[in-house]
Amino acid sequence: MASIVTPGTVVGTTEKNSPGAGITEQNGDLVALLTGVVTENEGVISIASHNEMLRLEVGDMIIGEVVKLNEKAGEIQVLSVEGKPNRSIMADQLFAQFHVTRICDRFLHNTADGLRRRDIVRAKVSEAENVVRIDMREDVNCGVLWALCPPCGDTFVAEQNGDWNVSCPTCGNQAFRALADDFGGEAGKSALNGSGKRWSGAAEAQFAKGSAGRATFIAEDIREDGSERTYFRFEGDVGGGRQERRQKAAPGCRLFVGGLSFEVEDDELREKFAEHGKITDFALMRDETGKSRGFGFITFDKKAMADAAVAALDGLRLKGRKIGVRDADAPKEDKPRRKEPEGAKLYVGNLPFKASEDDLRALFKDLCDSVHIYWPADNAGRKKAFSFVTVMPESKAEEVAKKLNGSDMMGREIKVDIAKPRDRNNRGPKGKSGDSSGKSSRELRALAEEEADSKKKKHRRPKKD
Repeated sequence: MASIVTPGTVVGTTEKNSPGAGITEQNGDLVALLTGVVTENEGVISIASHNEMLRLEVGDMIIGEVVKLNEKAGEIQVLSVEGKPNRSIMADQLFAQFHVTRICDRFLHNTADGLRRRDIVRAKVSEAENVVRIDMREDVNCGVLWALCPPCGDTFVAEQNGDWNVSCPTCGNQAFRALADDFGGEAGKSALNGSGKRWSGAAEAQFAKGSAGRATFIAEDIREDGSERTYFRFEGDVGGGRQERRQKAAPGCRLFVGGLSFEVEDDELREKFAEHGKITDFALMRDETGKSRGFGFITFDKKAMADAAVAALDGLRLKGRKIGVRDADAPKEDKPRRKEPEGAKLYVGNLPFKASEDDLRALFKDLCDSVHIYWPADNAGRKKAFSFVTVMPESKAEEVAKKLNGSDMMGREIKVDIAKPRDRNNRGPKGKSGDSSGKSSRELRALAEEEADSKKKKHRRPKKD
């Protein structure tokens, strides 16, 4: 008894045989496309099947359903072939593709300008080899045979109104379809396509809306119960790099939360703020890796709720850090400038790095009434080798500078002098043309001393054991 093969079974190779009916060639193998018995006749292998399937040929008129629409191409599922027995289509020819230029004799920006998903169409096969390709443009009998209205799901009827050639009797929606001549079972409908005509301004405006003007989704799908659809909404950042458009909050309702620990979770932060009212929007900002950026935005339903949250949570310690809460839309206040202490300012250079402010203050306290010290530090927090000391009364400044200049402090000979005021025009010491950086001569000298000291350390030879 001959064995029965199923689709996908390798039944031979192209070295010894050639493919016949029900056989396809793939990478040198002969593969069965049907369920049946393998037969060989003069080197040609075929499948003898009791349930014969149709194989599409160039020129066939096919009926199909539009199942996929991209911007410039689409795809239909083949349902039947006109003029041939009502049999199943071969598996490798079940879907056929088309280009936007092969839909109708009119310029279409997008495939969805002339077709929509679920439309039933008639088309002519133009290629039938590895990929089945179809054409609806060259024959007036090709095009849309039946179509649904996307907003309500009722069936479109052919009706001319400017560029629109179909309308919905239920909701009044109007659209354009590349109609076959017998759309809806009546002849002469292909004349409504307006072959070769330009689109009017109203049609161009509709197409310019993008995807919103080309909705291919049937809102009231006849396969469903017609209930309203609900969609999941992400809070905070939206994927794909694009921010969700948010409704603008009422003044005073949107809060900025800063100083957050990177360990704070969304639920934990939300719970703290939810104690003070209804939260309408919540966004803890994160970087591209998902790590918290240390701040976020929380919107309350009412301003009174937001004010209560600010009063209760501003300055609260959360996960070891003191958070700041303020109105996100309030104008930022300028930080007050540091008030300069009253008195005469002295420059003190060549200071030992191990000295403290108390050590420096001890040098001056017996020579003047009051002492204020400003000791700059680098980005790492290390004190620099110079400072500025403001003393009172001003009349004693020169006397103090002379007494302390050249004195010893922890083994280093310090330099003390009157600090020259800086010119507001960034010219260095007042009345003289100085450095373009805006630093006074004393600051420039201090920087030079630091640089010289660091070079000495680099050239100092290491001690031998």
